[in-house]
Amino acid sequence: MSLYDIPLRTLSGEPTSLADYKGKAVLVVNVASKCGLTPQYAGLERLQAQYGERGFTVLGVPCNQFGAQEPGSAEEIQTFCSATYGVTFPLLEKTDVNGDGRHPLYQRLTEVADADGEAGDIQWNFEKFLISPTGEVVARIRPRTEPEAPELVAAIEAQLAV
Repeated sequence: MSLYDIPLRTLSGEPTSLADYKGKAVLVVNVASKCGLTPQYAGLERLQAQYGERGFTVLGVPCNQFGAQEPGSAEEIQTFCSATYGVTFPLLEKTDVNGDGRHPLYQRLTEVADADGEAGDIQWNFEKFLISPTGEVVARIRPRTEPEAPELVAAIEAQLAV
């Protein structure tokens, strides 16, 4: 099964999938509104603004599994993201990224190793996965790496140059 075939839901509950983004580079990020890393939303939005016209999108995946730092309803999450950080990139419904209830998307993503060769569970909020325009996971970036870090920007630009 391709990543494109995994059913997803938007924050508003509409069915979607990564197939909607076929041909684009996608940065999938598990996000939270009450985390010390929440200011990364600003960098994610700047990436969206800078590269969106070139075939790139951030895809935010709210998750409440780390310190209960995403307790809000879908409406509260949407309001927070748009009012606080001006988020324009798409958000999915609140999703489990670890454990027995891990979403099938994250079952696949967590098989991918980071730059140090480490795969497995998501470590914390704002772990990032870069998916190529052909649907392959090409990079796993750990939570503390800022969205505009040179290595992440270079990886995005490499996918947009393909």
